[in-house]
Amino acid sequence: MFSCTLCEKETVYWYHLCDKCRKVKHYISLYDDRVYDVLDAVLAREVDKQDNKIELEIRKEIATKEQAIKKKKIRSNTD
Repeated sequence: MFSCTLCEKETVYWYHLCDKCRKVKHYISLYDDRVYDVLDAVLAREVDKQDNKIELEIRKEIATKEQAIKKKKIRSNTD
């Protein structure tokens, strides 16, 4: 029986990380440094401003993906 090496709160039996911390580790392996950028941009704010920042970031990501889709359509139409 050990303590989770990341949060140091949860008790773990077989792994060094608890389930929640393994989920964070998985996100880091999927999204690399973007995880840190999002944490800094969103969580390093007052609680009432966090929701606004989350909405803004989601809108930016949607706009970026919509532009990528439009570019794909344009390229496929020209082929």
